[in-house]
Amino acid sequence: MIPRAPKGTDDILPPESERWRTVLRTFDELAERYGYQLVFTPIFEHTELFARGVGEETDVVEKQMYTFEDRGGRSLTLRPEATASVVRAHLDRGGDEILKVSYAGPMFRYEQPQAGRRRQFFQVGVEYIGEPSPEADVEVIEVGYRCLQACGIADASVLLNSIGDPEDRVAYRDLLYRFLDERREDLSSEAARRIDTSPLRALDSKQDDAVLEGAPVPIDHLGSAAATHHAAVEVGLRRQGIPFVAAPRLVRGLDYYNRTVFEYQAASYRVAQSALGGGGRYDPLAAMLGGSETPGVGLAMGVDRVVLAMPDVVDAPALDAFVVWTGAERLEAALAVASSLRGAGFSADLDLSGKSVRSQFRAADRRRATAAIVVGSEWDEGLVTVKRLASGEESTMTLEETQKWLKNR
Repeated sequence: MIPRAPKGTDDILPPESERWRTVLRTFDELAERYGYQLVFTPIFEHTELFARGVGEETDVVEKQMYTFEDRGGRSLTLRPEATASVVRAHLDRGGDEILKVSYAGPMFRYEQPQAGRRRQFFQVGVEYIGEPSPEADVEVIEVGYRCLQACGIADASVLLNSIGDPEDRVAYRDLLYRFLDERREDLSSEAARRIDTSPLRALDSKQDDAVLEGAPVPIDHLGSAAATHHAAVEVGLRRQGIPFVAAPRLVRGLDYYNRTVFEYQAASYRVAQSALGGGGRYDPLAAMLGGSETPGVGLAMGVDRVVLAMPDVVDAPALDAFVVWTGAERLEAALAVASSLRGAGFSADLDLSGKSVRSQFRAADRRRATAAIVVGSEWDEGLVTVKRLASGEESTMTLEETQKWLKNR
C-alpha cells in the first residue's frame, strides 16, 4: 500500500498549485513594494517561546501545538505562528531599530481538519516592528487587503476592533467577569472554562452568540491613548479606501495583542473558518519574551484560505512557449531554442521523452502554453515554426523574431 499524507496535510500539485503561486507571488511583490524585506525563521523553536509569547492558557498552547523532546532533552515545538519567532529574531539581533519584514512558510497546529483549517497550513505575513503610530497599523492592514484585491477577491472587507492597552483592561475585565459569571450555566463548556482565567476570550465564542448579546465590549472601555489611536486607524483606512466594519467582540486568540485587532473576510467565502487572515498590534510581546518594550503590528494570511476564496477563472497561460521537436536529430537544437528563450526572460519547456509531435502538442495544451515553437526541417535554414495554440495561427520566423513575437503577443 502506498503511504498517504498525514491527516490534516495536503499535497498541492499542478494545476491547483498555480493558484498558490499566484497568491505567493502577489503577496511577495506587494510586501516588497511597501518596503518589507524577507525574513526566514526556524520551523521549530524552543517551546518556551510560544508558552511565553502566545500565552500558556490559549487554545494554541493548551491543545494545538506539536511539541516534542529532542535527543538532547530539550522541549521543541513546530511553530504554530510566526510573529513570536520574528520578534525573537529581532531581539536576538539587538532589537534597537525599525524592522519591516515579510515571510512565507508552513505553520503547524493540531486541529480538527476541515476546509480552511489544516494541521499543516501555509501562511504569508508582514511584521512592522518598532513603530507605534496608527499609520503603521493602517499600512499593515492595507497590504493584506490589496493582496486579496489582486487575487480577485472583490468583496473582501476588514473587521476592525480595539482591545485597548493592558491597563485599560483591568476594570473592564472585572465588568466582563461579572457579566459572564451570571450566565455561566448558559455558556458552552469552553466559554465557561475561560471565565476564571481569560474572560476576554469568551467573547470570541461563536456558539455563544445569543448568551453574549449585550456583553460589555473592550472598545467601550478604552483609555484616552488607545481611543485616540483607534480613531486615527479608522481615519487612515478611510483615507486609503479600505472598507471596514466595526467588530466590537473581535479579540483574536493570542495573549500578545493590544489596541488594534483585525480580520479579513469576504462574503463569497463561507466556511467554518471564515477569516482569510488577520492580525493586530502586539506592543507587549517583546517584553513578554524578555526584551525591552518594543511596539509592533503585523498580519498573517492563510494561503489555503485565500486560494479557496479566489473566484473560478479561466487559467492564464502557464508557459510562454512549449518547444516541439520532430526527431531525435532535432533534440539538441530544441534544447538550444528552449535555453535561448529562457535566457531572454520567457517561460519555456519541452518534452524530453521523444514522443510523437502530436503527443508533444497535447503536452503543450496541458501545460497551457501560449505558443508551440516547432523545431523541424526549417531549422536547417535557421527558422522555427511558431503556432499560437489558442487560434492555430502559424508563422515561420527566426528565433530572434520569435522572441519579439512572444514579447508583443
